[in-house]
Amino acid sequence: MKRLLALLALVTIFASACSSNNQPASAPQATNAPAAPAATAAPAAPAAEIPTLTWWLIGNQPPNLDEGIAALNEYTASSIGVKIDLKVAGWGEWSDKITQIVNSGESFDIMFTNNTKYNIQASQGAFADITDLVQTAAPELYKFIPQNVWDGTMIKGRTYAVPTYKDSSLTQYWVFEHEFVEKDNIDLSKIKTLADLDAPFRAMKDGEPNSFYPLILGQSDGFNGLLNSYDDLTMGIPPIGVRVDDASRKVVSVIEQPDIKDALKLLHTWYQDGIINQDAPTLQEVPKYKPFFPGQGFPGAEVGWAAEYGVEQYDPVQIFGPIYTTGTIQGSLNAISSNSKYKEEALKYLQAVNTDHKLRDMLAFGVEGKDFEYKSANVVKRLTDTWGIGNYAIGTFFVMSTQEGAQEDMWDQVRMLNDKAASSVVLGFAFDMAGLETEVANCNATWNKYKNELMTGASDPEAMIPVIVADLKTAGMDKLMEAAQSQIDAFFQ
Repeated sequence: MKRLLALLALVTIFASACSSNNQPASAPQATNAPAAPAATAAPAAPAAEIPTLTWWLIGNQPPNLDEGIAALNEYTASSIGVKIDLKVAGWGEWSDKITQIVNSGESFDIMFTNNTKYNIQASQGAFADITDLVQTAAPELYKFIPQNVWDGTMIKGRTYAVPTYKDSSLTQYWVFEHEFVEKDNIDLSKIKTLADLDAPFRAMKDGEPNSFYPLILGQSDGFNGLLNSYDDLTMGIPPIGVRVDDASRKVVSVIEQPDIKDALKLLHTWYQDGIINQDAPTLQEVPKYKPFFPGQGFPGAEVGWAAEYGVEQYDPVQIFGPIYTTGTIQGSLNAISSNSKYKEEALKYLQAVNTDHKLRDMLAFGVEGKDFEYKSANVVKRLTDTWGIGNYAIGTFFVMSTQEGAQEDMWDQVRMLNDKAASSVVLGFAFDMAGLETEVANCNATWNKYKNELMTGASDPEAMIPVIVADLKTAGMDKLMEAAQSQIDAFFQ
């Protein structure tokens, strides 16, 4: 393709990236043929410009991102006539960064979003309504994603983002570096609750330098999954929710619930005792190496985590789930800007991301031959651990290769997790914030003011929870809870 395009450029014959393969080259003239009479040249048609889409993702920016983008664009310019400019917001900065982009009106075409932002920013008009367009511009994509997953993205019956069809139900794991499991004789079978982590953490800490922390947290989300037992109703305000197994569907102040208060007290004890790093509430980028971490995943995910974090082996413990909530489906979405000039092209690109095996692998693993290599048609070996874009944010897992060392049927197991997942008591409900945008914004701002300290254990929950709740009430928390309860009662009547 590159050779043909170069030839076409030399002879100034116009051809599009998608159709140039069908353009015959001019036949060469014999060297002894008489010169043809001069002809008046027709004006050359302008070359068709291949659109370049700006896509914001989350993760660690690879040092060779430009090289990866060039490889991606070489492939997609010819296959779908679209190029991409990947922008990667770090784990700690992503939340503030995309809020800034949306609020400032900064130009973008595609943006990774999730249940903490999607409902709010869609209601602000930031995202295009793709309900009908996706079916015509990207029919393969529409058919590939199950209808119940599309349903989970709906706001007032309309869709504003492409859901990531993967482990769309939530399964929470606590993951230990195997070296510590062996060295400290950690019996993973006995770890069932947060309190069961106390003894292993202290054993891991014992004998290590003061600078070693078994639990390394950052300000992005603190202890991942701590509030899993409560459905946030897609409101994006974690202190308001319904317990996933509460048949009465009562909306509660989550951080005042006894189980959550006990968990936050334990985090604070760990912070005081040096189990948690002291810069956790201000740390934007958590170090790559983690001796332990809580994460949402699936059978075999530990292989990818080990490669990404530079650890020889991780041992996972499944601690919660699988469970479906509207929020878990909305845990990974890619929305198209309502101001994008290339909405159809953006959908075509996302269609390729979710259906094209080669493109999906390039986005997941980096540059072939440098960051990864194929061991077989559907198995890759990572050669570096520097391609750190959040893989769960990109697209489906089900057209992607597995990594060497993982079960080859790993994606089948993920589908089985989805099939056997329990459902939140409010599955299918999405909070309608019409007329309540001010209260939602104020409560979000209030929560963001306190969450880093609270969710990393840095602040004493006994002292801070009353302060946080009082400020949330001033911001409109009671009004939101009343509206949510009323909407839930009407939805499930």
